[in-house]
Amino acid sequence: MKPSRSRSRSRQTLGSLLFVLLSITADADEPVATFSIAACNPETGELGVAVQSKFLAVGSVVPWAKAEVGAVATQSWANTTYGPRGLKMLEEGKSPKEVLAALTGSDPKAAERQVGIVNAKGEVANFTGEKCFGWAGAITGKNFTAQGNILAGEEVVKAMAKAFEESADKEFGQRLIDALRAGQAAGGDTRGRQSAALLIVKRKAGYSGFNDRFRDLRVDDHPKPIEELQRIYELHKKMVPPPPVKKKEGDKKEKETKTDE
Repeated sequence: MKPSRSRSRSRQTLGSLLFVLLSITADADEPVATFSIAACNPETGELGVAVQSKFLAVGSVVPWAKAEVGAVATQSWANTTYGPRGLKMLEEGKSPKEVLAALTGSDPKAAERQVGIVNAKGEVANFTGEKCFGWAGAITGKNFTAQGNILAGEEVVKAMAKAFEESADKEFGQRLIDALRAGQAAGGDTRGRQSAALLIVKRKAGYSGFNDRFRDLRVDDHPKPIEELQRIYELHKKMVPPPPVKKKEGDKKEKETKTDE
């Protein structure tokens, strides 16, 4: 006796659903092998994270930030509680190093994690667990921390740092994307490319000034995610222009002196 067409279709549909569910479960169990940069720009009040990975929708996992508080990048079997918990502790006055110690100290799987933290003062800290897949490590500099795992080598984070440090004259968002470009050019994630994201916060810089989410741009699945992120960034700048640079007290006094003369 042959099965009816309706039963065959039902079995095919059920098989397809099971395949999708198994695929989602497999993806959820993958480490968030990534390279990212968490940074701040004290002159404009911007804080943010830029990230790229061979992982679907990395922007939904790694970047966290709060205006006038700090930014967190959590990756490698990412513990997403590090984001909100880390920002809360920064807001309470703890330093990035103190926050890092608290987060990893209470995590039984800390050896698998990687995280980078920056506060609004430009103070930074990072952590790479001993069980992170190599190459894994980080580099810090003035106002930033760059980190990654399953990378081509240390040259990836070094290239990111160099790109960020040598682009001080550019807009903050572009500096973060340039760091990703440099990391990719140096070898990037050895597994390949899939998604990228840029998150920048600034007080009342969100849409119509109703929130602090200045730029929240994501490329969830693309063969060239960084290039696509750049394209979206250019479009977003036309809709939401870059913020003005804060005037330093010394600059203000100098201007007043010249006016008096």
